[in-house]
Amino acid sequence: MDAQKRILRFVTRSNWVLFALATILGLAVLPADYTRGIFCGGLLVTVNFHLLARTLKKALAPPHLASHNVILMKYYIRFSISALIIFILIKTHFVHPIGLIIGLSVVVVSIMTATALEIKNLFYKEAI
Repeated sequence: MDAQKRILRFVTRSNWVLFALATILGLAVLPADYTRGIFCGGLLVTVNFHLLARTLKKALAPPHLASHNVILMKYYIRFSISALIIFILIKTHFVHPIGLIIGLSVVVVSIMTATALEIKNLFYKEAI
């Protein structure tokens, strides 16, 4: 399996694992509004990541290659909906902004972990 597929599979799976761990840890040690922020932010960013991956997979798979304008339009619609959801969550004081930022960081942590593991594997193979 090539590195790109391996990284994508790792990120896709670890998003859900990190999301669950962060939410459970938040339940154990943080106030309810922080935990709701972690849950809502993590869910929002993880679902967005999966929708983006699905959009790109469908758009770039022959024989039905989609226009880049269609891809960008779907991206901006999803971005706008996400921004509206975040605005509503913060405006109604349903979540704490710090908890929301922690939840929204799930995919970033997952991608950084996948990159670090791939770099480690690359250097380990060269050392052998």
